[in-house]
Amino acid sequence: MMSNTFHTYCKYLLVSGMASSVVSCSNTRFLKENQMLYTGATVKIENDTISKKEKKELQSALEANLTPKPNSTFLGMRPKLYFYNIAKEPKKDKGFNYWLKYKMGEKPVLLGDVDREFNKDIIENYSENKGYFNAKATYDTVSKNKKAQVIYTVRPGARYLVDGVKFQKDSTLINQEIQNLANKTILKNGRPFDLDVIKAERERIDNSLKERGFYYFHPDNIIVQADSTVNKNHKVELNVKLKENTPHLATQQFSIDKVVVFPNYNIQDVKDGKYSIPMDKDSLGKYAFDDIYVIDPQHKFKPKIFDRALYFKKGDLYNRSNHNLTLNRLISLGVFKFVKNEFVTSDSLSHKFDAYYLLTPRQIQSLRLEALGRTNSASYAGSELNLNWTHRNFFRGAEQFKASIYGAFDFQMGGAQDANNIFRAGTNVQLSIPRIVAPFRFHSSSEFVPRTNITLGYEFQNRTKYYTLNNFTGSFGYLWKENARKEHELKVIDITLVSPAKVTAAYEAMSEGNPAMKRIVERQLIFGPTYSYTYTNTMQPKTNTIYYKGTLDLAGNITGLATGADVKKDKERKIFGIPFSQYVKIENDFRFYHKFTEKSSLATRFIGGIAYPYGNSEFVPFSKQFFSGGSNSIRAFRARTLGPGSFDPRTIDPGTYFDQSGDIKLELNAEYRANLYKFLNAAVFVDAGNIWLLHDDKNRPGAKFTKDFLNEIAVGAGVGLRLDFSILILRLDLAMPLRVPYYEKGNRWAFDKINFGDSNWRKDNLVFNIAIGYPF
Repeated sequence: MMSNTFHTYCKYLLVSGMASSVVSCSNTRFLKENQMLYTGATVKIENDTISKKEKKELQSALEANLTPKPNSTFLGMRPKLYFYNIAKEPKKDKGFNYWLKYKMGEKPVLLGDVDREFNKDIIENYSENKGYFNAKATYDTVSKNKKAQVIYTVRPGARYLVDGVKFQKDSTLINQEIQNLANKTILKNGRPFDLDVIKAERERIDNSLKERGFYYFHPDNIIVQADSTVNKNHKVELNVKLKENTPHLATQQFSIDKVVVFPNYNIQDVKDGKYSIPMDKDSLGKYAFDDIYVIDPQHKFKPKIFDRALYFKKGDLYNRSNHNLTLNRLISLGVFKFVKNEFVTSDSLSHKFDAYYLLTPRQIQSLRLEALGRTNSASYAGSELNLNWTHRNFFRGAEQFKASIYGAFDFQMGGAQDANNIFRAGTNVQLSIPRIVAPFRFHSSSEFVPRTNITLGYEFQNRTKYYTLNNFTGSFGYLWKENARKEHELKVIDITLVSPAKVTAAYEAMSEGNPAMKRIVERQLIFGPTYSYTYTNTMQPKTNTIYYKGTLDLAGNITGLATGADVKKDKERKIFGIPFSQYVKIENDFRFYHKFTEKSSLATRFIGGIAYPYGNSEFVPFSKQFFSGGSNSIRAFRARTLGPGSFDPRTIDPGTYFDQSGDIKLELNAEYRANLYKFLNAAVFVDAGNIWLLHDDKNRPGAKFTKDFLNEIAVGAGVGLRLDFSILILRLDLAMPLRVPYYEKGNRWAFDKINFGDSNWRKDNLVFNIAIGYPF
């Protein structure tokens, strides 16, 4: 066994080496007589006084700053350069040759492209900026077989350390303010001299002064002098000073005079690069409201919304935080397409300026028709038609009103049965108010405007030959953000009423003795608060990012407690003749993303949830249970067919099949994503998980959650394509099961059953999903 592995490894090395030699030779043969292929540069550090860690850090930083970069390599080869060389020069900027040469290919980087003197200066200057004040560099070129490498040698000398930081002292206002910032300086004694740290200190001072009214101040107004003559033992003293040529305006604190809002500003009104801002106080006073002047002759907006959004008031000292908060809140109202801000000096002696907000409204009303065709892994195909109307200023207070009407049908493919065909039609309306509507005061200093959301909905569902249901929904709650990463949503009341309109005799006969099926068509009243918390930093340009959403759903808890409801003791309570549901449901969705390069990444997700019925309910309502399988879950199993536990769905008549649900859910997904070409992306994925019941169900043996749950985990894997058109992502996934929980114990892994050449195996095991958007 070990010998075979060794021989395989040797063959791999031999083939790789031969391929590398062939491609390398093929690339150099395209060079002209006096040309040499540049293979890169290395930096050698000659210094015995600095640590190995400092040497490594300096070497890595210097090599990263050298230009140009050599042609990219893969396993020692340069395939992109090879594509460039073998492709013919295209006659047009399109076609296969153009794509191969300029998209897949890469132009050769030659030794003649390397400015070695320029790189030498970069090395010396960078070393100086990092505290190696006497750094000297030389270079040498090594060439062989039409390939050349440049070796730079650096003698950096000793590194200088900070020994004392002084801030300028005098009686001027600006210097007193800078002196007050000295105790939080990031320039520390004993640290190496570093120009980047000095720049960061200037930015820190500038940011702090902007918070104190110095609107016209700039980081360049600060100079940090390094004096190495005070101490000759490789130490420097830093003196932080205001430049002598600092403009007078930059040294003055400014306060707000007038606040003027133009809510109907048209950016096309700009003439000669200037905004036509009215400066006549009489024209402003006509629309004054609470020290804010709103120029809105047609009264399209209630002035009160600007009083809530604007942080600046007359007489306030300027600060950058309120400046940015105001702009972000105006944008988050959702009614303005462009938000621009200008400060115009109104009193130069008293150092006051007027704050102008130039707001360009979005289209107030929009009507959109969506037609969607879809197929899913449960052998269903269908289409959906949505008509959506949006009004972004419903009561002239930036309230957003959305109304939609939809119709959809799904029909079963691959058989004559029509009993599983589903028709749905309904309507939804939502009113989103840009403030907290409550009997208490809610103060938010967030850059995001909090919202009160009111929703109402109705859906008619017809499952052919079985039943028809009426679903009514309604909610009232709040949505607010602490910042760009943290979001809270509290629905004070979230109501669902399910009422069967018709249940056929065939379904009643089929569900006889099956409580799970009966619950689907029972009248259900679900009400109570729900809360969700979302944290994400995926919008940040970081290598590792996360997303988390936790949801808590409490139904009928207070009502159940107040009425003494206990269904197990025959004390079932009803409201309007309908038993209300009582349960606690918790769900957690955690995602982790790792970026390998700009074109490749790893995405992972974990879902864990439990729904526990008690008091007035013996079971969790069907619509609130968990489901598994499908295009956004475990893709190797048909939608909502997996589980619960080791229950075998093959024991059910396919013509009478219904969605499988559970009280507990565990799921783990991992997906490697890579860009192939422009809008075309590929993925390789693995999914694992299942659902379970809290209690035994005689009609679904093996469904209960036990300590043996790990043996009931399903595993699937597959490949996919994503067509990313920015406004729409079309996802195509092909998956197959690797572990099937309802197979016999000890025989649940399916590797030995894989047979791509067998058409029956492909039909039963290859699951094709078409979906919109990424699965997570």
